[in-house]
Amino acid sequence: MSPIDARDAITRAHHEEWARVVASLAKRFGDLDIAEDAASEAFVIAIERWPADGVPPNPGAWLTTTANRKAIDRIRREHKRDDKQREALMLRDDDPPEPLGAIDDDRLRLIFICCHPALALEARVALTLRMVGGLTVPEIARGFLVPESTMAQRITRAKGKVAAARIPYRVPSAHDLPERVAGVLAVLFLIFNEGYLATGADTDPVRADLTAEAIRLTRLIRTLLPDDGEVAGLLALMLLTEARRPARVSPGGELVPLGEQDRRAWDHALIEEGHVLVRERLDSGVAPGRFQLLAAINAVHTDARDARDTDWSQVVALYDQLVRLDPSPIVALNRAIAVAELAGPDAGLTIIDRLADALNGYHALHATRAELLRRLDRRTESRAAYDRAIALAGNTAETAYLARRRDELG
Repeated sequence: MSPIDARDAITRAHHEEWARVVASLAKRFGDLDIAEDAASEAFVIAIERWPADGVPPNPGAWLTTTANRKAIDRIRREHKRDDKQREALMLRDDDPPEPLGAIDDDRLRLIFICCHPALALEARVALTLRMVGGLTVPEIARGFLVPESTMAQRITRAKGKVAAARIPYRVPSAHDLPERVAGVLAVLFLIFNEGYLATGADTDPVRADLTAEAIRLTRLIRTLLPDDGEVAGLLALMLLTEARRPARVSPGGELVPLGEQDRRAWDHALIEEGHVLVRERLDSGVAPGRFQLLAAINAVHTDARDARDTDWSQVVALYDQLVRLDPSPIVALNRAIAVAELAGPDAGLTIIDRLADALNGYHALHATRAELLRRLDRRTESRAAYDRAIALAGNTAETAYLARRRDELG
């Protein structure tokens, strides 16, 4: 096998196996630091050995076995002078397991550990993206619009707090679920978004492994909380978004905007499932939450047979409701895009310019501004906005699309 093929195999294994390996180690050793470090060491060894020795028949099992050995080596080093009894207990894997909760799924339990209410919400999200999503610290820092050093410290402190609080490795009881689920849903949404528009410069532009895992875990949570509207809303949102994935990247590697996608390539079974969930929540008569509104917006988009048939007045009305629940600058930006479609680029640009200070480091603001300036034939300003968006964007397909749009201006 060539070194390139081996590197590709390692990349696929990392995408597919990281969370499983980390979850397995966290379950056995009860320590997130040991789990993360041992998993990282296993992947480093794979990078060194697989190009020369070949990819093993079962890469996941190889990585898990190697990571377990590295974890045991570390425990032995740390306890070789004292605490021999604790070492022996850590290395034995034959103790009766403690109750694991309603669902026996290692990764779901790991998410609930990372999303414990003892942690601040931002720390929960960052820790889960690292431990479960396998995202790098730079990728997570870009998502939060903070420096890498700040994010590294945040994750380190979160792992320390998990260890100090002795948070048990299990899905919470039914009594504890409601206070934990909001953080879990927020994390799953971010994991899904990273898969749908990957920010790493050296990763695939769309990471189907992350979107599939986020959907799988959200389905599991729905079995735990079948009457929770926001769980249903998030699942619907993911399904309606995932349905468009086959049409999102062109054969040439460019991002294809929603309005230009071939809708025949969409997964219509996922769309139907998502629409059913949205209708169920609307029929419930309960005021919708954030994820339910986002799902409803996506239902409007996927209900249109052609982009020109999109009911933009309904989209703006849904965003008006969402802004009242979540008055964040990013929601305001997305609403501005809908306003531009309904009332013209000038109307959208007026809103966007008011968001410039809050979102100056966010590439989507500059990309949207570039498109609206283009429609107004303000070419010099549009080109500058494209340049800023390209400098900030991390997704290769998106960068390729923005560069072509800029270059078309001449």
